[in-house]
Amino acid sequence: MANIEYYAEDKTQMQDEKRPAKALAMRIGFVGLAALMASACVSADVGEQPRPPASNTRPPVYTPAPDRPSSQYPASAYRNAIGPALEAHIHEKWRTFPGKTGIAVQRIDGTGIVGRRLDNMFPQQSVSKLWVGLAVFDAIDRGQISMNDKVRIGYDDFTMFQSKVKNRVQNSGTITETVGNLLELAVTKSDNTANDKLMWLVGGPDAIRRALSSKGVSNVRFGPGERKLQSTVAGFPWKQSYGPGNVWFAARRKVPAATRRAALNRYLANPMDGATPRGMVGALAMLARGELLSPRSTQQLLGMMARTTSGPKRLKAGVPAHWLFGHKTGTGQAFAGVSTGYNDVGIMTAPDGTRYAVAVLLANTTASVPARMRMMQSISREVARLHDQ
Repeated sequence: MANIEYYAEDKTQMQDEKRPAKALAMRIGFVGLAALMASACVSADVGEQPRPPASNTRPPVYTPAPDRPSSQYPASAYRNAIGPALEAHIHEKWRTFPGKTGIAVQRIDGTGIVGRRLDNMFPQQSVSKLWVGLAVFDAIDRGQISMNDKVRIGYDDFTMFQSKVKNRVQNSGTITETVGNLLELAVTKSDNTANDKLMWLVGGPDAIRRALSSKGVSNVRFGPGERKLQSTVAGFPWKQSYGPGNVWFAARRKVPAATRRAALNRYLANPMDGATPRGMVGALAMLARGELLSPRSTQQLLGMMARTTSGPKRLKAGVPAHWLFGHKTGTGQAFAGVSTGYNDVGIMTAPDGTRYAVAVLLANTTASVPARMRMMQSISREVARLHDQ
């Protein structure tokens, strides 16, 4: 289970994502954090069909970069993939992909953004663990907690889905874990129980929302936490007795199909954990530029993104070997052949130091897991190709 979202439910998805090719696994190992720092939804129906070609498709529109580099950035780093060619590539992939898709690419150390459905809300799912991390690191920066603080975790902290923390409690009873280790598990392994424990440690969902607002992050929501979010999406209320093992799944199987479908449609129409593609890449750019946290905390959170093991065949697989990449994935529930909240967002760093924030957010899709991954790979691969040419 090391290389998949812990809560991924689709068996095909789990099998496809946990078996990256050996060469790929060797290529995308990313431990050069120092280099990274130095170079430093409008409502849509579930199962929306592919968009047919349109003869009256509007021409690509993009926000151009300045004519010459700012003095803050060296001229050697001022190459830019943002432009009509990337816009056209994104449009073609977006136009032919089944479901509601949002894509955004933004140059971090300059200007320019391209994409589709830039201002529609999309479910984040576990991408939102970044914002829990942001709030925790902000509390560390303000001296309220430290990475070495010990936290007690027991059965009352369980969420649904798999979790290394939950497994330890089930095997040994109540445990203690450091804030730093919980952060590592939440971001790099998408551990829901670790993430929810951290969320409540800093004050709950409202505290995460306050952190986003105080930092100037816009068009990025934070939901009610995994337990309430996932149960609401499935159409039944959470009970803490659902936490151990697969009890939550057993409870969900008893929910009538019509109830589940209605609950899922409500969620997709107005996701409580929604973000726009523009808001997402904007937040990633602010993080990369050091505008959200102290230099040390920025370095640590970016390092965790670089060590993320989920989704190795999403955006990451399209990033060339000579680039650096850190990211966070998210995967929602699947129902009646439709997958929801299938996402990957990250920061690509070229050898010359140029950085791009990239987000691909799928609100819903009937595409196969390999097709979803190929589409994501094509976006990151094209960014690098256009930059390197």
